[in-house]
Amino acid sequence: MPVCREDLKEMGTILNLWYTHPEHLSQQVIAEDCEQILSEEELTRSKVFPFEKNRREYLATRLLVRRALSHYHPLPPQAWKFQTNRFGKPATDPHCGLHFNVSNTSKLIVCLIGNNFELGVDIEPLDRAADISTLAPEIFSPKELAQLDKLSDPEKSDRALSLWTLKESYIKARGLGLSLPLKKFSFIFEQSNKFHLETDSSLHDDPANWQSCIFNLAEHRCALTVGSSMDTHLQIWEMRPPTHAPEHRPNILPSQPVFCRNLH
Repeated sequence: MPVCREDLKEMGTILNLWYTHPEHLSQQVIAEDCEQILSEEELTRSKVFPFEKNRREYLATRLLVRRALSHYHPLPPQAWKFQTNRFGKPATDPHCGLHFNVSNTSKLIVCLIGNNFELGVDIEPLDRAADISTLAPEIFSPKELAQLDKLSDPEKSDRALSLWTLKESYIKARGLGLSLPLKKFSFIFEQSNKFHLETDSSLHDDPANWQSCIFNLAEHRCALTVGSSMDTHLQIWEMRPPTHAPEHRPNILPSQPVFCRNLH
C-alpha cells in the first residue's frame, strides 16, 4: 500500500511516481469523476481545449494529482486547493509538507510526490528524440554540445532526449521556469553512463543540492530531479479507473533507478 496518511512525517526520501494513461480512461469515467472531484475553476478551464484528446489529458492530469496527494494526507481529493509561483510551479495551498510536480503527454501522465524537498519531473515520448536533437544548438550548453558531437547519430538523438528531460526536470525543481538560462547549466555524461550537473556561478546554485535520474517508462523517457543529498528510493504507482485501487508497480522497471549525485 502507499505510505499511510498518518506516516507522512516518515515518508523521508521515498519518492512516489504516479502515472496513468489518459487514453485508457473512457469519457464517461472522466466525466463522472470530474464532477465529483474537480473544482469549478478546473472544469471551466477544461472547456477551452478545442480538441477532445487535449481536454482528456488536462482532466486526467488534475484527477491524478488530487487522488495521488490524498494517499499521503487526510484531505479528500475534492478538497485540495492549489497555488502557483510567478513562474508557474504548482504547490498545495496552504503548503502541507508535500511537494509535487507533473508532466504529461497525450499518452502518459506522471505526478511525482515527495515530502519536504523540492522536486521536478519531465517525460518525453521516445519517438521525439530526433526532433529534440535538431534543436540541440538552441537548448544545450557548449559542454553538452561538445559531448553530443562525439556521438553517432542514433546515440546523439538518444542523448539529446535524456539531456532535455534532465534539464526540464531541473528547471521545474528550481521552480524558475525558462527564466533559468538553458545554456548556463550542463548535465555532463561520464563513460559509465552516469552524469553530473554543473552550473554557472550566475545561477547561484550548488549542484551538490540536487540529484537526478533517468529511465524509460511506457515508451517515454522520464527524468527526475530532487533537492536532497540523502539516499533516495523510488516507488511507482498506476492510477487506474475509479472502480480500481491504485496499483503498486515495483517490477515495471528492470531495476531501481540510480540517482546521480553532484559534487561541490
